[in-house]
Amino acid sequence: MDSDSKHGDRQHLWEKWSGNPVLGGELGTCFDLTLLKENGIYRMWFSWRPQKSIALTESLDGRHWGPPIIVLAPNPATGWEDNINRPSVLRREDGYHLWYTGRSEGCSRIGYATSRDGVIWERRSEKPVLVPELSWEKAAVMCPHVLWDEEMGKYRMWYSAGDKNREPDAIGYAESSDGLVWHKHTDNPIFRPAPEHPWEQHKVTACQVIKLEDYYVMFYIGFNHERCCHIGMARSFDGITNWERYKGNPIISPTEGAWDSEACYKPFALYDEDSDSWLLWYNGRTGHLEQIGLVVHKGYDLGF
Repeated sequence: MDSDSKHGDRQHLWEKWSGNPVLGGELGTCFDLTLLKENGIYRMWFSWRPQKSIALTESLDGRHWGPPIIVLAPNPATGWEDNINRPSVLRREDGYHLWYTGRSEGCSRIGYATSRDGVIWERRSEKPVLVPELSWEKAAVMCPHVLWDEEMGKYRMWYSAGDKNREPDAIGYAESSDGLVWHKHTDNPIFRPAPEHPWEQHKVTACQVIKLEDYYVMFYIGFNHERCCHIGMARSFDGITNWERYKGNPIISPTEGAWDSEACYKPFALYDEDSDSWLLWYNGRTGHLEQIGLVVHKGYDLGF
């Protein structure tokens, strides 16, 4: 079997749900999300562009979602979060923790908030907890994804950075003991575009990282050019170095003539034990409208 046939077989392991998109329509652009499943309920925090806010919606099946409520609104008084989006939520025994992107005048920075219930959030600082300061970060740090590592006793963040008013260029890594003070990796960015793969030759951004047995698995966006992107996977033993890209990349691509015909952005995957399936939500774009859709992968094995 030739490599193209193998690629096709692998890609078909991820099937777009026939009822897509699952969120958008009259709500306008809904994009870049994070999600938890708690007591049988899916809770999605997503970026709601018309409201310049982060909203929460809930679902019993991950496909049909209730009316959203705004849970974190802009705060122009701080000078850096006129528009907020791109949340990363995790839950610990002490409650919910949220890292998000604040935008002002085209520049992006990352903030931090906490909550007892995932609905009412309190900002932990009027200042951003991560700012662009290195040459590769240019004018923007954004798209945080954060895990808590019990053995290390630290939060681990993967973030994207790059030009003002453009898609970010690559993925960096930072660590923190308290969620407020972050120490960036000395060899950032830790994940860069791969010129040998046309679908991700331009940029790689907006990842989700999952600890899966012996590996950290990354779901990420790869850009062929500024307006066209797909979704791929990679894995690493430590989540920082020696990333091995999935041979069947990209796993999700635009569908001609559909709601996601021009780009597939920001993946967020969750393994659902009840259905023995991976559920992956992403935002797709046609024209200026982005909406959120669902892709299903049967079985636990991701095929590396």
